[in-house]
Amino acid sequence: MSELNMPGPLVRRMMLIALICVLLAGWLAAWVVSRASAEELSSRLVRQQTDEVELVARLLASKIEQSQKVLGTVAEGITPQMLQSPSLLEWMLQQGLPALRFFDAVEIARADGRLILNLQNGKMEPAASLDAEERDILLRTMVKGKPQVSGVLGSVAGLARIMFTLPIVADDGKVSGVVGGVLRLQSQGLLPHSLGLPGRDDSRLIVFTSDGVILSHPELERVMGNVASEPGLGEAYARWREERTPISTGRGETATIDDRLVSMAGVPMPQWWVARVTDTRALLALYGAQHRKLWIAAACVLTFGLLAMLIMAWVALPLTRLHRRAQAILLSQGTPESRPETSEEPDMLTGALDHLEAQQLHSGHQAEFSRLQLQGILEQAPVGIVITRNDVLEFLSQQASLMLGYSRAELEGRSVKCLFVDEGKFGELERQIREGAATRRGYEGEFALRRKDGSLLWARVLGRMAFDLPSAMAAVWVLEDVAAAHDERHGSSRDALTNLPNRSAFLERLKAQLVRNAELTRAEQLSPGSGVALLFIDLDHFTLVNDRLGHEAGDLLLKQFSSMLEELVRHVGWAARLGGDEFAVVLPDCTVARAEMVAEHIRASVEAWEFSYEGELSNTTVSIGIVVAPADLEDVTPWLRAADMACYYAKRAGRNRAMIREMTDKAAA
Repeated sequence: MSELNMPGPLVRRMMLIALICVLLAGWLAAWVVSRASAEELSSRLVRQQTDEVELVARLLASKIEQSQKVLGTVAEGITPQMLQSPSLLEWMLQQGLPALRFFDAVEIARADGRLILNLQNGKMEPAASLDAEERDILLRTMVKGKPQVSGVLGSVAGLARIMFTLPIVADDGKVSGVVGGVLRLQSQGLLPHSLGLPGRDDSRLIVFTSDGVILSHPELERVMGNVASEPGLGEAYARWREERTPISTGRGETATIDDRLVSMAGVPMPQWWVARVTDTRALLALYGAQHRKLWIAAACVLTFGLLAMLIMAWVALPLTRLHRRAQAILLSQGTPESRPETSEEPDMLTGALDHLEAQQLHSGHQAEFSRLQLQGILEQAPVGIVITRNDVLEFLSQQASLMLGYSRAELEGRSVKCLFVDEGKFGELERQIREGAATRRGYEGEFALRRKDGSLLWARVLGRMAFDLPSAMAAVWVLEDVAAAHDERHGSSRDALTNLPNRSAFLERLKAQLVRNAELTRAEQLSPGSGVALLFIDLDHFTLVNDRLGHEAGDLLLKQFSSMLEELVRHVGWAARLGGDEFAVVLPDCTVARAEMVAEHIRASVEAWEFSYEGELSNTTVSIGIVVAPADLEDVTPWLRAADMACYYAKRAGRNRAMIREMTDKAAA
């Protein structure tokens, strides 16, 4: 290596220091990691085991909820005529009801306490053969009128079972009967044998009740035994019995008891516990193996550190050439002030960069001053101003952002085509831009633009070419909101009584929202599980207000309700009046859970509201149907029909509630 290409003294010192640091860091890392590995392994096992029991607890809670939903499906298929005619009910069963095959036994009783169906393992049995405990649970459900989940019935593992009950409510809100479903404890729908198999030889997964009865265990002979005799777990169960900690879904806790790691998580509905017990002595053997691997890894780090130093010596050669170039730049200035006092690399490079920076700073000041002037003018402009280049949005004024409902960051860099409802209109505007570029004239037109929320903005667009280069296609737009004039020409889109969008405006805006939702879906810009949610709202017993207080009171109630509804949803969507006492709310980019929360907020707010007319107070409620549109939905008619039907079911279920309906089949909907 020639003297000209030898690294300078500073680089050589840095290489030596780096080598020493790598050697020290490798040794220190191996020592620290080896000391901390036991704690890390223990912490990792605690997290893993806690997550595991939480997952199983949530799975069991989901199975309980699924069983209740299946039983609800059975109850929905039972009419009052079937309860009065056992032969009709038996005929329905002969036709085949898939939900019945989910349970090992199904019992149905009427409100007078008579058992009219006792289906055991798919066979009809006489009412007298019904177990006394199951009969008692059916009677309790009929008296309380609420769904129930029993405790463990039976004392033998093979005969242990759980019973789910659900009251059958007639249209008048009274309990007309009760249906019950029984699942064997170790059935696939509840606690199959595979659930108790351990993930490791040194670990056991156990499910038991709050009374200590074991429901699932790797050793089948331990099922229906008591958890107090389980090593490690018995002590944790006794501690829980003393503290009486409430059972909550999915939250796990882990403790170390007698060389055993015990994790527990609760399933509140049936009052069960899920526990994982692991022998921590196996952890020590794993730590020893990992300890040896850490030292081997440290030796590899040191070896690669030495190799890195050799590579660094080769990489530093361009720095020497850069040093020579910097020295030549400074010597070309010819002034003593520009020459460094030493020949060290930093001094030479700093001097050269200072010289280049001074030149760029002078040019940058001029450009920044011009940019600030332009930005100040646009920010104060009372009209919307947009600058585009080659059909791409480069800059928007504050007024333009407010008119379109977007922030500048959301639009800058996107194609201007995304703002136009009709791409044919955009083609017309683009043609006028090109003609203006060729003849040095401007362009003008009235176009329908799409706001962020999917609504229409009728705007007059005035434009001029910003530069003389036609190939750059740079243009300045001036936007003027002409929605009022457009409505005056084409008719009002507002409901005369409530000032909400009327049905025709609602349908037009809803179609535009679906088009935008499809575009966002194709661009993968929607959140997972999100879509456009539609809430169909109907006032309960509205005709009673007209009959009792008069139509003027009814109109006043509709006005006040519309104002409250618009205020409740204005931050998350928009509302419209479909006619009479029927309203709709549209929630863009919304999940099913979020739509249900918004609907519940509306329902509770209306329930708490008191309507006053001529000193007389009255309360009202609403029934709400919720449907989230599929990503490929094109026609709003089945969507609106599905939401209407969901609202109908909410009324049929007793009013003052919200119900969700899915659109899995658009044609059927």
